[in-house]
Formats: sequence, structure tokens, C-alpha cells
Amino acid sequence: MAHALDRSAPALRRNADLDTPEIRQARIDLAACFRMAHRLGLHEGICNHLSLVVPGHDDLMLVNPYGLGFGEVTASRLLITDFNGNVVAGEGVPEATAFFIHARLHMKHPRAKAAFHTHMPNATALSMLEGQPLVWAGQTALKFFGRTLVDEDYNGLALDEREGDRIAASLGEADIVFMKNHGVMVVGPTVAEAWDDLYYLERACEVQRLAMATGRTLKPVPDSVARLTYEQMREGDRESARLHLESVKRQLLKTDPDYVE
Repeated sequence: MAHALDRSAPALRRNADLDTPEIRQARIDLAACFRMAHRLGLHEGICNHLSLVVPGHDDLMLVNPYGLGFGEVTASRLLITDFNGNVVAGEGVPEATAFFIHARLHMKHPRAKAAFHTHMPNATALSMLEGQPLVWAGQTALKFFGRTLVDEDYNGLALDEREGDRIAASLGEADIVFMKNHGVMVVGPTVAEAWDDLYYLERACEVQRLAMATGRTLKPVPDSVARLTYEQMREGDRESARLHLESVKRQLLKTDPDYVE
């Protein structure tokens, strides 16, 4: 299912300092997301990708190399690539769809510093259904009220810039895109906020799927209450997300300390 990126141009090497404390911390934070996503079953083999614009370098991104499962990712094994597909730091190449989806998204949406694309099971299951995937029927779902869009136009694997541009355009002003017949894309201004949204999105989709499995009718929250609850949640979201990621890192240091290497 995965494809290595094949670029005829030689990899470029930069003189820019790509080993600053800020970049080192970004590597650790992103690696923590990979490891916890693996632990929680949000991964799919060696497919799926999490990326982050490199601090201080808006034309570069950190991304996982082709061939590694999420549970194998460490801070130092993450690649730094430019938006033309050239690896400027690290060993290996990105998976092809990782490059065409993430590079085009970061280029066209500067607000999307972090971009997490997964086929996590519950959110992906809802993306396979007709109509709106998420129903505003559970409190956790209300975190995403007004923040989601649906990309209805599945066109196979994203193996060229044209499809990458189409996916990027589908984001609009949303933070979460349900990619019909495919999976989800979550973007955020920080690693912590993207992780927090990815985690709670899957939880919201899981409880909705369980409720739907009863065969009984879902009871949506009125839009006015949904919006109020969303606004209440968003007031502390950034700090809550930061603390959530710090908790993830503490847990990993006990069980998977090599993620920081």
C-alpha cells in the first residue's frame, strides 16, 4: 500500500543550522506522538504520516521515513525534507503520499504547522458512510463543532502534486478533514494541539460508533448548546493540549524511553 518517494533530483544539503534546541525539541515532541499513536492503535502498518514544519524554517518539514512503523520512530530518525521532495537531513526518503499530501498542505496553509494523517479505525469507519461522519451527539464530539469538513472526492493514492493540491484545497479553514473512503487529516498550529485533536477525534468517533451499533436513534445536542460547549472547550484548549502532550511524554519515558534518541 505504501510507495517510496522517487525523485530524480539529488538530495540537497543545507548549511542552515538544523540542530538547534528548538528543532531537537520538535523532534522529541513529534516522535512522542508517533509512539503514543502506535500504542493506541491509531496507526496502519508503515503507512500514515505525521509532519511538522521545522521551527525557524517555513520551507522544511519533519516527517517519518518510508519503511518505519509508528512504534519504531525516534526523534533522530525523523527526516527533514524540503517541499520539493529533497531530503536535507536524515537517512531514507518519505513515503510518496506523505510527501505529496503533506508538502502541498504545508505550502498552501501556513497556519497548519502540524499535519497528522491517519487511517485510525473509528474515524475512518465513519468516513466510509454516506452523509456527515460526525454527529453532535456526544460531549467529546463538541470539541470539533464547526471545525470539520468532508472531502467527498476520493481519487485513489495521492501520488502526484495535482492530487496533493486538491487535498490541500479541501482543507479550507477547517482543522479536521474527513477524507471519504480514506481516513482523516488533522492540522494544528502546534504538535500538541494536533495530537490533542487527533486523540479526541478518535475517541468521539469511537463512542459514536458504539452508540450507532445499538441500532437506536442518536440524540444530537441542539446547535446552540453545541456551539456554547465548543466555545467553553476552546477557551482552555491550547493549555490542555500542552499538558496532554507532556503527560504522553512522561508515560513514554517509563515504557519507551528510546523515543527521544
